[in-house]
This record gives sequence, structure tokens and C-alpha cells, in this order.
Amino acid sequence: MRSNRPSRRPRCPVRAQNEDSAAIIGVSISISIGYEAPDFTLQDQHGQDVTLSEFRGRRAVLLVFYPFAFSGICSRELSVLRDEMDTFDNDEGSALLAVSCDPMYALRVFSERDRLHYPLLSDFWPHGDVSRSYGIFDQDRGCALRGTFLIDTSGVVRWQIEKGLPNARDVGAYRAALAELAARAGRENLHQQSGPASSATPT
Repeated sequence: MRSNRPSRRPRCPVRAQNEDSAAIIGVSISISIGYEAPDFTLQDQHGQDVTLSEFRGRRAVLLVFYPFAFSGICSRELSVLRDEMDTFDNDEGSALLAVSCDPMYALRVFSERDRLHYPLLSDFWPHGDVSRSYGIFDQDRGCALRGTFLIDTSGVVRWQIEKGLPNARDVGAYRAALAELAARAGRENLHQQSGPASSATPT
């Protein structure tokens, strides 16, 4: 049976999933669903290095890019994630990483003010380098746009959404994407377990 896991391939543009994505001017999306997510190492708000590939084989990653710490819409989006931490960041299945182009010390104050205890990663220098690799860096404003990527335990992008700067993302879409990813993993595990048994020769 043909494997669903992709080999390393060049990244190609992805079609916008909604009208907000299509309305973003001057941004070329370089990540396609089914392709490997670009690896990175960034510092969190406490100065600790966080590497995306370290989650492989252990947990899926909900990677949330946002424009600016302390801004109204970003504060509300991240606070909703904080209030549903058990859903998005748990030892059983998923990790939550939030990325902006703010400096690390600003993110520390932001996390303390809003009680954000999950990793807030600083893409400050080289400025916007990781955001750019995911195709959601706004060159004119110098910030990341509202892009979210769900990356499975193999390091492959399985779901994504992009929104324009004024438009908050729906956390319900995150829950649905995680549920679908868990169901997919369950189906694959069941297939792997049933495959050898069905082909075994009785003794």
C-alpha cells in the first residue's frame, strides 16, 4: 500500500484556504499541506531554546503565528488558547507554540501580564526569519501575519489557516483540526495493527 508520509520535496505554493488568505498582499505562501514543515530553533520568553523537530515522534504541534504582543486582537487570541490549554498543550498528543517577531524580553512581560504559560517564541533576529520561511512575514509592517499550522508527529503540515491582520482566528477550527489529526492517527495505527495479523499463516 502506498505510504501517506511524504519524502523530502521542494516546497511549493499553497492555495489560500479562505478569502482572508487571498486578500493578503505581497505574501507568497511557501508551505503546502502534506509537506515537511521548516525546522527552526527560537528562544521562548524565558530565553530557553525551543526546536520544532524535538517534538517529532512525540507530539503534534499547533504552531500559531501572531503579529504583535500587547495588541488587542493578539491578546484575545492567545488568552483563549490559555483558557483551553488542556486541549492544545498536553502530554498525550499536542504542543502549543506561539511565534511573533517581538523581542524575547517584551514577550516575557507580555506573558506575565496575560498569564500565558505556554512558549511564546521570539522571531526577532534575524528579524522574521522563521515567519518568512512559512510564507507569512509582512515585509512592510515587519511582523508575522495570522497563520496557524498543525504539524503531525512526523513533522508534516496537516492543516493550516491564514487570516488578515484585523481578523481573529476561530479556536473551534483548531479543535476540529486536532480531532481530525487524532482520528487519522488512530486509523493508521489500526491499519498497522490489523495488517500483519490478516496476512499471518495459521500454525
